[in-house]
Amino acid sequence: MKHLRRTKIVVTLGPSLDDPDMLERVILAGAVVFRANFSHGDISTHEARLNLVREIATKHERSVAILVDLQGPKIRIGRFQNKKITLREGQTFTLDTTLDENAGNEQVVSLAYEGLPRDVKADDTLLLDDGRLVMKVLRTQPTKVECQVVVGGELSNNKGINKLGGGLSAAALTAKDHTDIREAVRLGADYVAVSFPRHADDIKEARTLIKAAGGNMGIIAKIERVEAVANLDSIIDASDAVMIARGDLGVEIGDAELPAVQKKIIKIARVFNKPVITATQMLETMTYNTIPTRAEVSDVANAVLDGTDAVMLSGETAVGLYPDKAVAAMDRICLSAEKHESSKSMHQNQHKHLHYVDEAIAMATMYVANHLEIKGIIALTESGTTPLLMSRVNSNIPIYGMSRYDATLRRMTLYRGVYPIPFDATHIDRRILNHSAALELQKRGILDNGDLVIITKGDLIGVHGRTNSLKIITIGETPH
Repeated sequence: MKHLRRTKIVVTLGPSLDDPDMLERVILAGAVVFRANFSHGDISTHEARLNLVREIATKHERSVAILVDLQGPKIRIGRFQNKKITLREGQTFTLDTTLDENAGNEQVVSLAYEGLPRDVKADDTLLLDDGRLVMKVLRTQPTKVECQVVVGGELSNNKGINKLGGGLSAAALTAKDHTDIREAVRLGADYVAVSFPRHADDIKEARTLIKAAGGNMGIIAKIERVEAVANLDSIIDASDAVMIARGDLGVEIGDAELPAVQKKIIKIARVFNKPVITATQMLETMTYNTIPTRAEVSDVANAVLDGTDAVMLSGETAVGLYPDKAVAAMDRICLSAEKHESSKSMHQNQHKHLHYVDEAIAMATMYVANHLEIKGIIALTESGTTPLLMSRVNSNIPIYGMSRYDATLRRMTLYRGVYPIPFDATHIDRRILNHSAALELQKRGILDNGDLVIITKGDLIGVHGRTNSLKIITIGETPH
């Protein structure tokens, strides 16, 4: 049986993947979640890209998920008269909320976020362009923030601003996000990522907006604010998945703090049975190079060893020269790291108090699978919950989430070690259901005669949340 990569790959759509041949190579290289970054481009462009993804995935009978990433309150400067300037250490520079957005020069630039003069005070530190430039606040006026440049350099149009230590009061969901949520529902997205949430209420508000628009997609909380780190438990609990957005997060908490916080987020997400995506600059040099740096290889591998469900590519696939090579590199790094995991036991769950029958079945399944020569786990599922719970336990045994619902199959693409398989159990005689499910995997070349597998299902086939049994069978044996 072929060794399968358990860690999933998320890629960002963009001009580099508008070429159908390149997009096809990326899908065949193993990308399963496709991110539409609503911070850039218009809806018609995103819609065309998503349609192309679905067309190629359908051609190859692949289940793929669509992730719409909301812009959120990205605080940016305006534009310069000459497109860019150079700031010198020690000079003064002003951020002005009333200046024309195209009138920036070496002394002043416009700022769309009117709340910044209220959110900062003298001696606060502002970081521009992902921390490449650093300024100290000298004084504030009702519409201006006067600063002194601490670390200078080139500054170009529309760069972002962060406050060291957090504390910006901008709401997580903007008017644009409200509109984009409705568009995400219309486009049939499987996940929507909420940018810059500060607390669980931001996630709950997004869920309310999704339901009002008639949608039911999963919500991914992007952890990128200091306040979010302080409220991790409640934010993760309110979400369906988590993204470690290391760009803005690293700027706000400081780059030296980021690795430990990343490990903490992954650990807490697994405790709450939520998938987690590790993102930002994972293979950034592959935007222009055909191979990653050794440091990037180590970064990806360590995220895998920590238990991340997925690793994400941003500019590498959106605007990079070698999207297919970046996905191929991510694939081989993940596979190698998974071979060297130090623990495949379930020690992180064995003392956990269980509240639901399906959770008990999932934990029992993984215990048996890790202590018997099991070749695979077949989970007949309506919602995908049982495969998700199974995926929280470290194991190298593949979990095949078999469902009649396309939405469930797409949602499961994000779960570590879970492989979605279309299968409708509602029209099959229960006496031969196990045999039929196993036969489906045999037809796909996944299982062989003599393989020992576990099958989980509910007594009431076709009913959500009723997984209550597991059975061990040998592939090829006559059903009885």
